[in-house]
Formats: sequence, structure tokens, C-alpha cells
Amino acid sequence: MTDLHHLTVAELSAKLRAAEVSATEAAQHFLARARQHESLGAFLAVDESVTLAQAKAADERIARGDAAPLLGVPIAHKDIFVTKDFPTTAGSKMLAGYRSPFDATVVAKLADAGCVTLGKLNCDEFAMGSANENSAYGAVHNPWDAARIPGGSSGGSAAAVAARLAPAATGTDTGGSIRQPAAFCGITGIKPTYGRASRWGMVAFASSLDQAGPMARTAQDCALLLSALCGPDPDRDSTSLDKPAEDYTRRLGDPIDGLRIGVPREFFGDGLAPDVRAALDAALKQYERLGARLVEISLPRTEQAIPVYYIIAPAEASSNLSRFDGVKFGHRAKHYDDLLDMYCKTRAEGFGAEVKRRIMTGTYVLSHGYYDAYYLQAQKIRRMIADDFQQAFKQCDIIAGPVAPSVAWKLGEHGSDPLADYLADIFTLPGSLAGLPGMSVPAGFGEGGMPVGLQLLGNYFDEARLLNAAHQFQQATDFHLRAPEGF
Repeated sequence: MTDLHHLTVAELSAKLRAAEVSATEAAQHFLARARQHESLGAFLAVDESVTLAQAKAADERIARGDAAPLLGVPIAHKDIFVTKDFPTTAGSKMLAGYRSPFDATVVAKLADAGCVTLGKLNCDEFAMGSANENSAYGAVHNPWDAARIPGGSSGGSAAAVAARLAPAATGTDTGGSIRQPAAFCGITGIKPTYGRASRWGMVAFASSLDQAGPMARTAQDCALLLSALCGPDPDRDSTSLDKPAEDYTRRLGDPIDGLRIGVPREFFGDGLAPDVRAALDAALKQYERLGARLVEISLPRTEQAIPVYYIIAPAEASSNLSRFDGVKFGHRAKHYDDLLDMYCKTRAEGFGAEVKRRIMTGTYVLSHGYYDAYYLQAQKIRRMIADDFQQAFKQCDIIAGPVAPSVAWKLGEHGSDPLADYLADIFTLPGSLAGLPGMSVPAGFGEGGMPVGLQLLGNYFDEARLLNAAHQFQQATDFHLRAPEGF
């Protein structure tokens, strides 16, 4: 079949179970597309022999009558998840050529569900970035306009799904790294409640914020994937919640009459680009036509989320990345005088500019004399931000707003101003700091024909309600079905 890449995960799953296409044929089709569109820079590693062996095993399970919904469906993984069959670099020279002896829990769960791995996807180095320009292996290009960024840090995942190089991909979200690239590339992505997906085998950036999630074209696809990858992992991840996995597709199709959608006034101020505002206003009107009710709410500490996040996340990064010293694994400088010199040269050579910037910032705020003034105060305000959300959820069921203040910008546009990237995270950071589930839904197009994403935020463990709200919107619109020209 020549049009397999136009199928959603759910549609492809139905054809696999009906024996209209085999897992091997699907894998071969998407591998060919990955080769055809290498210039996007989405894939970092592909091994056709591994992929086809997994596809063959999936076909054998199907032949035995196994009807698992993800069996035989191709998927690609962000290169922040360790994999035993593919190299893992986290987008950094520090891990060039590294091969893990085990699979991350998220990878293993999706493999158990029958997914076939197409390869590993490009990302900002150690997931630090909002544009996917920080990868040591080159920038990823947005399929809608190759001169623009795809968003980050899961830019390779978003670009691969948008360009129909994979039906779905995994991503990670620390401060918006699933939602923002999903918005910029016109796909759907969801970050579950913090602790719902295991962090075991995810190369750590900021441990109290990092969370895995799926990226696909539809809310239905994300529900299928999230059902497979979530669940407790107490023996290997101490932050994993003791809450059993659930079927996130169970509420798809529920009516949303009377659904109270909170609209934060702080999300719709002067900093929001007019084209993004117009698309979001139209999306909210569509929800009203579907029976939902808009409620104005306030999240008063929205602007404080930026300094809070860029104190806490670098502090945790400073600690987590201390393991990359050239001793046990990863890059080691070839020429050095003593142990300290080896540490210094290894880290200077292996880390990129943005990673060094965040390590230095994090080390500073954790240092004697500054811990109380910066880190401790940031944690207090983080608690207040979470409390603001709980006050808001007394008035509404879900919260809606922009994912980013603008559509995707040009490659290199923020190159000399890292603060511009940081400020672009203003709408995704509050939900991350609170540990809430959030998603991006294609909601129209703005300047230059670039996609605009609608952000939906829910209360803890309310992923099923979020997914249904997104699903109902997608049943009434076609933004999620549109593909970039040439793909």
C-alpha cells in the first residue's frame, strides 16, 4: 500500500488486525520514508534489520490471533530514552556511540504492546532547548517550512510524525517539550500527570519535572499509546506513582455538554501574537458550539513560572549531569594531565553551549550563600503556582489557552538570545511546575501558514477527560488531518 503514512495509529491498527497489511510491509514503508526525507534531520539512528525482526515477530503474534491494539504499529523514540538495540546519544557528543544494556521502561512497555521501533529521533542536547537547534548532530527542520524550527526539545519526534515518517513517537516534557513542538508541527501530544510514566531509562535532565508522553496525529492515537506506556514502576523509579495503568480510550466519545473550560486572563495578554490569538478564539468558539461553557479564571503567578523554572530545572540538571565525567561511560578527553584535568576537558569537549549554561546556572543557585535566596524561594513559589491551579479547578473542569506566544520562528532567529527561547515557554511552564497533565491539539494556522496549537490542562490524573475534550474537538475540525506540502 502506497498511502500507509496517511493512516492514523487507530486506522493502521485496524488494517493490521484485518490482515489488509502486514507489520513487515508497514515497517518497510516507513523506513523508506525516513530515508526519503533524511534532510529533515529527524532521525539519528535507524537499523533496518532490528526493525524488520520486530515486525516479523509482530506478524507472528497477529497470525496467532493476538488482537492487541498497538501490535505491529511502527513507532520511533526520542533519543533521550535508552535502547539496547539502538545507540542512545541524548543529542550530545558526550554520549556519542553509547549503547545501553537495557531498554527504558517506556520503550519496553510499548514493545510489549507490540509496537515496532523504527529508530531514534533527534532532540535538543539532554532535552535542553525550545527549538531543537541544540542537538550536537544538527538542527531538525519543521516540515511545514524547512526554514523554521520544529520546537523542542522533542523536535525530532514532532517533525517525524508531522512529515508522516512515523505514525507516532515518544517524547519527553520537562517544561513543555512535548506540547510546544506538537503545536509548532501541527500534531497532538500529551504529557501525563507527573509520575504516571516511569522515568527509568530516560536520560535525566530535571528529575522533579521530566515526564514521558506520546506524540501522534490524533487524541485517539495518544489515548491508545498512553494506555500502554503508563503505569507504576516502583522497583526502578522512586517517583513512579503507585496507581495502576488505565484505559485512556474509555471516555472517548463522551458528550462535553456543560464542560467548564477555564480561560486564564494571564494567557491572553499583549504578549500573545494576533494570529495565534485569532486561531485560539475560533477554537474556543468551536467548543462553545459543542456545548462547553467558557469560564474566565486567573493564574496570577504565570509570569513567575519562568524564573522559577529556570532556577529549579538547571539546579537539578547540575546534579544529574555530574555523572558525565569521562570515568565510567561516554566521552573522555584524549589528552589530559591528571584526573581533575580529565574531568574539565571531558566536560568542556562533550557538552554544548546550552548545557554548559544550565549547569553553571544550576551550580550557582545551589552554592553556599545562594541556595536560600534562589533555590529555596523558587520551590516556595512553585508550591504557590500549584495552589493557583487548584483554586482555578474549583471553577472549571479543564483549562484552555495557547501553547506558545507565536508560531514557530526561523532557524537561528534566537541564536544570540537564549532568553528569547526561555520566554517562549511561558504558557507551558506553569503546568509542568505543578505536575499537571497537559496536551497540545492542532487548532488552526497562523502567520506563514504555520500550525497553531491549543493547550489543554487538566487536574491530576484527569488525562481521560482531556483526551476526550481533544477528541471531540477533532471530530468537529480537520486541522489534525492536514499534512505539510510534499509529505
